[in-house]
Amino acid sequence: MPESEAGTGPLAGRRALVTGGAGGLGAACARALAAQGAHVIVADRDGAGAAAVAAEIGGEFWEVDLLDTAALESLTLQVDILVNNAGIQTISPIEDFDPAAFRRILAIMLEAPFLLIRAALPHMYAQGYGRIINMSSIHGLRASAFKSAYVAAKHGLEGLSKVTALEGGAHGVTSNCVNPGYVRTPLVEGQIAGQAATHGIPEDRVLAEVMLAKNAIKRLIEPEEIAGLVTWLASDQAAMVTGAAHVMDGGWSA
Repeated sequence: MPESEAGTGPLAGRRALVTGGAGGLGAACARALAAQGAHVIVADRDGAGAAAVAAEIGGEFWEVDLLDTAALESLTLQVDILVNNAGIQTISPIEDFDPAAFRRILAIMLEAPFLLIRAALPHMYAQGYGRIINMSSIHGLRASAFKSAYVAAKHGLEGLSKVTALEGGAHGVTSNCVNPGYVRTPLVEGQIAGQAATHGIPEDRVLAEVMLAKNAIKRLIEPEEIAGLVTWLASDQAAMVTGAAHVMDGGWSA
């Protein structure tokens, strides 16, 4: 067993839960936390994918559908680090936006994080330690056309994270948002085709002319770069960092 899986890193003895952990950014976060010694629970609707990542890092998996919010209302979580990462996207003008799709995005990306935080805080409060890390987006701070549900959910997540920080501070619990620009993930790759159709341009022009138009650094962010920020927020060095939005966007919002 590698040293990190033996629980000898700086996060040794900590239990972490990462939602949307079967692939993309979630899998990168799960791997990074495990490399620091945490025991990681990989949560995803894709049970086979979650199981594969968990097996790779010596953790465990939880097959869960975050759309089933009623099932989360009675949940109790014995975790020290919670990474709310799961997300989906729908791109459409507001007047054509399917209301069911709007509600689905808010359920997965705002209601489910609330319920998971609610389930995790009693354990964190009891031990006087906890790390809530909410995977927001630059869209938690800025808006883009055709993303009404996603922008609304991320703005709501920012507010939820700040309230959690205020309530958790006296109990040793921090709560922060991570705000990436466009990360090289399957979700973003799917958006390229959607943006091409919406703007009426070829896919090879979407990155330069739409997604990275405002960036100083003209490339996608790698998942491992975000995962490094997540592991730092989970560390003891970040004990005084709470209620904040941590932007990694290549200069988009400068």
